[in-house]
Amino acid sequence: MRTLDPQACWRRCIRGRRLDRNPLRRASDRVETVILAGLITAFLAGAPFAVQAGGSWAHGGAQHLQQAQLATRSHVTATTLEAMLPDDQSRGTLFMLPAVEASWNAPHGRTVYGEIPVLYGTPAGAQVAVWTTAGGKLTDPPLTDSQVASVTAFGQVSSGLIVAALLALTWLLIRRELDRRRYAAWDDDWQSTDSRGSQRK
Repeated sequence: MRTLDPQACWRRCIRGRRLDRNPLRRASDRVETVILAGLITAFLAGAPFAVQAGGSWAHGGAQHLQQAQLATRSHVTATTLEAMLPDDQSRGTLFMLPAVEASWNAPHGRTVYGEIPVLYGTPAGAQVAVWTTAGGKLTDPPLTDSQVASVTAFGQVSSGLIVAALLALTWLLIRRELDRRRYAAWDDDWQSTDSRGSQRK
C-alpha cells in the first residue's frame, strides 16, 4: 500500500504552478497561479487586521454588557425556608435542578420569595448568595473577566476564519470559471485536431 508523501505532494503542487514557458501550460494556468498568490498575500496581510478588529469589537461588546449587568444587578443573600434532602434521599429530584423556597431583600428593601438553586443537603435557614435584578428577580451573575476574555478570543478566531472562508470562496469561484474556460479551449483544440485529421483522410 502506497503512503502519501506530504513533501512530494507539495513539490508537485508548486511545480504545476510555475510561471514558466512550458508549452503544456496555458495562459489560464499562469493566471490561476497569479490569482492564487494574490489571495494568499491578501490573507497574510489582511488576517492580522481582521483578527485585531474582530477581537476589539468582541471585547468592547462583552465589556459593555458586563458593565451594564453590574449596573443593573445586585448581589444579595437569600435565606432558605426549607431544607434540601441529601442526594441519596432525593429520588424525586434525580433529573431536576435542586431548588428550595427562599426569601431575600430586593435592592429597594422589599422582601421577595422564590425558589433558588442549592446543593443537596442544604438545611433550612442557610445563607445563599444570589444575583437579582433591580426588581428583585433572580438572574444570572454578570460576565466575569475570564468570560470577557473568552468572548474576545472567540471574536479573534471567528474573524480570522471568516477572512479565510471568504478568500477560499473567491478562489473556488475563480477556479470554476478558469476550469470552464479551459474545458472550452480543450474542446476547441480537439475539434480543430479532428477536422485536420478528416481533411487529410
